[in-house]
Amino acid sequence: MSLASTIKSNPGLKKFVHGLIVSKRRSEPRRWVKWFVNPFVHKRGKNSLVKFYARLDVFPFNDFRLGENSIIEDFAVINNGVGAVLVGNNVGIGLSNVIIGPVILGNYVMLAQNIVISGLNHGFEDVTIPPRLQKVVTKQITINDNVWVGANSSITAGITIGKNAIIGAGSVVTKDIPEYCVAVGNPAKVIKKYNFETGSWERV
Repeated sequence: MSLASTIKSNPGLKKFVHGLIVSKRRSEPRRWVKWFVNPFVHKRGKNSLVKFYARLDVFPFNDFRLGENSIIEDFAVINNGVGAVLVGNNVGIGLSNVIIGPVILGNYVMLAQNIVISGLNHGFEDVTIPPRLQKVVTKQITINDNVWVGANSSITAGITIGKNAIIGAGSVVTKDIPEYCVAVGNPAKVIKKYNFETGSWERV
């Protein structure tokens, strides 16, 4: 049995190790993990940049990757505590974005400002227990190559956005968006689709 399996199978040991890694009452790694573990566990591509005021709440027990020539702007928060966050090449993660795994961003994804992309939800079925204390549920979010997401948008858990799609500012994406489409609104709906025969974006 591997070390990870041994830890996961023993509740007391798991709680102890978790306490060593995660700051008490905070969903961020302890400083020793940030300084001495994460740099050797997580991969950052050539010419990638994490701005000084960005917050990387990334833990060694889930994957985090930042592709080549990609940037995480100031005040953005990346959290892989409940699922991997995999960022492709030439990706721009804008000011004050919040990304909570499990999330995959393809190449040349462009995220404007104040966007929330969260693959996590809290349970709320048992009204005798605060949602904060109920079991978390995660669903993979996948944003494919060349997608542009406008400012102040939210992408909900389990969503897939096809390549070359455009999400208008202020949209709330609650259903999958096909490739080569423009979607806007709350909930986001497709309003245009690219026509390869005419070479233009056409209303649907």
